[in-house]
Amino acid sequence: MTNGPLLLMYVTLQRLVELVIAQRNTRKLLARGAYEAGAAHYPVMIALHASWLLSLWALGWNRTLVPGFVALFVILQIGRFWVLRTLGERWTTRIIMTPWAAPVTAGPFRFVRHPNYLIVAFELPCISLALGLVWHALVFGVLNLLMIAWRIRSENAAYARLT
Repeated sequence: MTNGPLLLMYVTLQRLVELVIAQRNTRKLLARGAYEAGAAHYPVMIALHASWLLSLWALGWNRTLVPGFVALFVILQIGRFWVLRTLGERWTTRIIMTPWAAPVTAGPFRFVRHPNYLIVAFELPCISLALGLVWHALVFGVLNLLMIAWRIRSENAAYARLT
């Protein structure tokens, strides 16, 4: 047996748990008067990430992991958990505007305006590369960068409307 399935199971479970947390947080924020901005990108983002993960299972389930990229992935996970902990109940997978609260500037946000996007920009190709899927990393890495750029433009425009 190869060890590729272990990484894929972890990432799949992580993403499913995060979707549950994000949906819960979104419902709570909307109930308190927050609103969603830039919703047009969301179905595209879900389709991109779902196709990335499904294609990883199709292409990488029988692969042996590349240790250097696994180590990088672990480091990125530390950053990911730092972002989630810093945002707490404000963390969602959607752009949810909270007019009563200023943007978060603590934790990793002290150093980077969009740390979660930075982490995901590295994380997607890193996981592909950990499975030895160079072309997969390139294709989904570029598509994800385009998605992140769209999302950041949407988020920045929403914040500009608040001020």
